Order: sequence, then C-alpha cells, then structure tokens
Amino acid sequence: MPNYKLYYFDGRGRGEFSRLIFAAADQQFEDVRYPQTEWPSHKQEMPLGQMPVLEVDGIKIPQSFTIARFLAKQFNLAGKDNLEQAKADATVDTIADLMAKLSPLMYDKDEVRKQQGIKKFQEEELPKHLQNLEKLAKLYGNGAFFVGGSLTWADLVFYEISNSLLKLDPNVLKDYQQLLKTRQEVEKHPKVSAYLKSRPESQF
Repeated sequence: MPNYKLYYFDGRGRGEFSRLIFAAADQQFEDVRYPQTEWPSHKQEMPLGQMPVLEVDGIKIPQSFTIARFLAKQFNLAGKDNLEQAKADATVDTIADLMAKLSPLMYDKDEVRKQQGIKKFQEEELPKHLQNLEKLAKLYGNGAFFVGGSLTWADLVFYEISNSLLKLDPNVLKDYQQLLKTRQEVEKHPKVSAYLKSRPESQF
C-alpha cells in the first residue's frame, strides 16, 4: 500500500478536494498543513513552488485537479469505466470554469472592489454555471449523484465548491434541486459525514 502525504495550507481551498476523497475512501494519509507564515521556507521544496502537492512514496505531484483525479482513480471514485470517468471529468471541468471566475474575486485585497466583483459574478456569471452543472447532473446521473448511481470525485468537488457559494448566499441552490440532492447524498456518506463533523473550521 502506498504512503500518501498531502501538503497544503492550514485551510480548505484546493487541498480539500483531495482530503474529501481520502475521507470517502477511508484511506489514511499524512495531512501536512503549513501556516502562511511558514510557507516561504517550504516553497522551494515543491515541484512548481505551489500547493497542494501530493507525495506518493516519495514522488511529489502538483496541481489540485491532477491530484484529486489520481486519488479518485486509486480509490475507485473516478467512475466505473472510461465513459463514466469522462462524464466525471467533464463535470469537474465545468466546476473548474466556475472556480476560474470566482477564485480571483475571493482573494482580492481591495474590499470594495471584491464585493462589487462578487455581486457582478452572482448576478451575471453564477446562474449560467449552476445551470450547466444541473444539466450535466440530469444527463449523466441516476438519482442524486452526478455520474451513474454512486459517489464519484465529481460529487465531492462540487460539494466543496458549493460550500463557498452558500457562504456568499445561503439560497444560491434553491432553484437547483438536482444539485441540492447531490449535497445531501454526499453528507449522508458515513465516512464523509464523520470527516465533515471533525474537520477544522475554515473560511474557505
């Protein structure tokens, strides 16, 4: 059995996708969390000078979605065959489109500009992304999961990004019943549920 070590900041962010996969798989790993103040002294240790990084038996792998996809395949959470894997990948890529628009806004240090940008995103961009995800869930899913009738990494990635959306607006998913069902199913998963109850609080 490989030894896994995940390096990320002391928060959720892009590292949380992989932590959720580890939780769903009931797989032990070393969760290395660097405070922002310690990161500069470790940056040169990472292949691209960024995190998250997954270390597997001494080999370091960068890029958050590459890491999550690898772990999903390792633990049978990527889809039951190549076609299901493509459906899950398409769903995650659609989530990534949403994140590409939202993430720069969340880290804007100008608070006025940040709030203006988030408001514009919520009004002009977000509905389109949520509609796209709802379409894929109905097209590929069977019940409450994005792909087939069982949990995949697509459900876990959506669950985590939707937490950030719900913090901005608690009613953001009220018109997307399929997406709400997906969140509910993720929370029902015994291993994931236990992890969610125990994980540290974090803004993002």
